[in-house]
Amino acid sequence: MTPREHTVEGPGGRVLSVREDGDPNGVPLIAHHGTPGSRLLYRRWVDDAAERGIRLIAYDRPGYGGSDRHAGRAVADVAADVAAIADALGLDRILTQGRSGGGPHALACAALLGDRVAAAATLASVAPYDAAGLDFLAGMGEDNVEELGAAVDGAEALTPWLEAVAPRLLEADPDELAEGLKSLLSPPDVAVINDGLAAELIAVTGEGIRATRDGWLDDDLAFVKAWGFEVGSISVPLQLWQGRQDLMVPAAHGEWLAEQIPGVDVRFSDDDGHLSLEHVRIGDVHAWLLERF
Repeated sequence: MTPREHTVEGPGGRVLSVREDGDPNGVPLIAHHGTPGSRLLYRRWVDDAAERGIRLIAYDRPGYGGSDRHAGRAVADVAADVAAIADALGLDRILTQGRSGGGPHALACAALLGDRVAAAATLASVAPYDAAGLDFLAGMGEDNVEELGAAVDGAEALTPWLEAVAPRLLEADPDELAEGLKSLLSPPDVAVINDGLAAELIAVTGEGIRATRDGWLDDDLAFVKAWGFEVGSISVPLQLWQGRQDLMVPAAHGEWLAEQIPGVDVRFSDDDGHLSLEHVRIGDVHAWLLERF
């Protein structure tokens, strides 16, 4: 399998950098990367997609990697970008999934693109900052508390924080990554990091933020302001995965989303953290989505 790379013209003429892998003739599934991240896909995801007949499509959100920035974007703006990608690729109907910071963006597509989305899934998605009854930062590791706390204070506070932290991701080798992220990694996450995921995570993240941290900044700012849609409006089939040992996006976020989204298929895993959930459960997600296409 050879990845297929191309660019798409998004709203306002912005360039969106797109990558395809898996089965080129398969069922189209658009994946939303984490924060920070990029269009690069984990090998485990690609192999599973190819085996199941999935055309796996990913893209750099605005400001990441090869995609032009969309300063001030809201989470809801992703729907227009995904529609542009689907139009360019001739896709009338898609599946979509998002992990971590990609979760809200998958939820936006499920809420706003109507019947074009056959089904959606999230893995360890963050909930809205203003979610009633949710203590947004409670249970997060120290780094995430600092990062999202700075986001609440605005770009002037967040920008220097990201610039200070970025070298920990850009300059780390696989052996150093777990130490650099230690406040965010529960034991299941450390296990997958040490089992070969570290090198892929470094490559995926580096592709997204090496040239600029704009996409990372704009993601964080979007998470802590109004998303531009209500998760309760989602009517397409949706599966939600959450690890009980997650220190990046605590289980309370998944619990809140599960209470708000009508008919959601909820899967909590006592054995998973954040990265382990994304790594180990992707086959389950792919299988569930395919059944609903």
